[in-house]
Amino acid sequence: MSTELSAAGLNRPVASAVPEGDPARIPGRPGPGGPSARDAVDAGCRLVSGNQLTMAARRTWAGRFGSLVAADRSRFAELVRAETGKPEWETLVAEIMPLVASARWHARRAGRLLADRRLPGRPWWMVGQSARVRRVPLGRVGIIATWNYPVQLLGIQIVQAVMAGNRVIVKPSERSPRSQHRLIELARAAGLPPGVLDTVSPDRESGAALLAEPDLDHLVFTGSTSVGRRVAAAAAERMLPTTLELSGCDSAVVLADADPVLAARSIWNAVVFNAGQTCMAPRRVLVHADVAAAFAAAIVPLAAGAGLRTMIDLPAAETHRRLVEDAVARGGKLASMATDREDDRRVRPQAIIDCPIDAEALFADHFGPLLAVRAWRDESDLLSLHRRGGRHLATSVFTQWPSTADELATRLGGGIVTINDCLLPSAHPATSIAPVGESGWGVSRGVEGLLAMTRPVMVTRTGGLRPPTGEPDPRAKRFLEGLVRWWGRGVVPPPDTD
Repeated sequence: MSTELSAAGLNRPVASAVPEGDPARIPGRPGPGGPSARDAVDAGCRLVSGNQLTMAARRTWAGRFGSLVAADRSRFAELVRAETGKPEWETLVAEIMPLVASARWHARRAGRLLADRRLPGRPWWMVGQSARVRRVPLGRVGIIATWNYPVQLLGIQIVQAVMAGNRVIVKPSERSPRSQHRLIELARAAGLPPGVLDTVSPDRESGAALLAEPDLDHLVFTGSTSVGRRVAAAAAERMLPTTLELSGCDSAVVLADADPVLAARSIWNAVVFNAGQTCMAPRRVLVHADVAAAFAAAIVPLAAGAGLRTMIDLPAAETHRRLVEDAVARGGKLASMATDREDDRRVRPQAIIDCPIDAEALFADHFGPLLAVRAWRDESDLLSLHRRGGRHLATSVFTQWPSTADELATRLGGGIVTINDCLLPSAHPATSIAPVGESGWGVSRGVEGLLAMTRPVMVTRTGGLRPPTGEPDPRAKRFLEGLVRWWGRGVVPPPDTD
């Protein structure tokens, strides 16, 4: 994914956006007469404060927010098309529907997921003791939003942060400020009191300023790996925890027993959807040699019949055309059998059959409707090609035997493995994104993403019946010694080398 947080802005100290001493510098900060967050930070004891909404109020808000988004679908389609070039039907199915489903899911299930949980398995000698895990808000969560799914991604991030009990401050993308401004308007109108959901300017400098904001307990960043590194470095300077969802550059794996026609249709849909500007879309297909010809025969008519897609800007379109030209010059074959003759933001989706190993398109961190296809014969070759690509965020496996894919899943290294599909399964409201390596860290979306917007507090209680305190008497010592000796019966420790 791309982002608007400038590298230059992260390489210099950033002053606060509002002059020092102004108690209203960020909405939601305590006013005159009350202790400010900065005072507490300076004292080394800042108290974490969530949004103070009851779970019942949060559930009502989430349901209302989802309804408002659905009701305003036409306006969102208009705004997103004007800002990113996305067709209206894609906004409906890839922005509105997943966000509404997520809001409704959280309204129904967040209360149970965040409820206190008893810790079972208490040893008998801890009689009278009980322990529970309580999920408490992180405090104030900053979100640096991205543009490629401006409504869905930011909307779900806001839903999860608020439902977990946090206050939120958003830096919208400078490429989709109007659609994200409207989204925030609806979130507030759904019933959020002042100070729960704040925003800063969508310009690049505001992202760096947000990183320097003292009243921040966690940062969620969605963007490129290169900028993500700078965000991580800046956050580490102040020990600020982060969730980083960065670039994906993953594979679709077609096994020997797969249906090549089904695989080609599913993979191609993921490649052309949103003009290929989806972090979880495959960048390469690694197809078993036994079905490579059948897969190529199935994808050729799809590529040949694909219409032009609009990229986010001219540099992105030029990168797409350059990678295609490089792969063809090195011996790759165009499935579309036609070159891209445009010179604007519109590009022709392309699949490179028999993509050469030295072609940049096979492993490049690109963000467009381009697919590199390469055959493999044995599993070691498959894993070598897959791991060479790096940035494992979402990997697809196509096979007629799901058990085969299950065995392979843990060795692919990604946070999501979809079997016999690419994008659609990730829209399930309970599904989480857990990037690996250069694709980021932390968890977002779904069950695990909601829990990640909280921190666990262990609460223990000692009842009226309790073990005696102090040093045990000789009889009790003999009993305890015998008990531990019985636990280790029949086991001989290795020689001590000390």
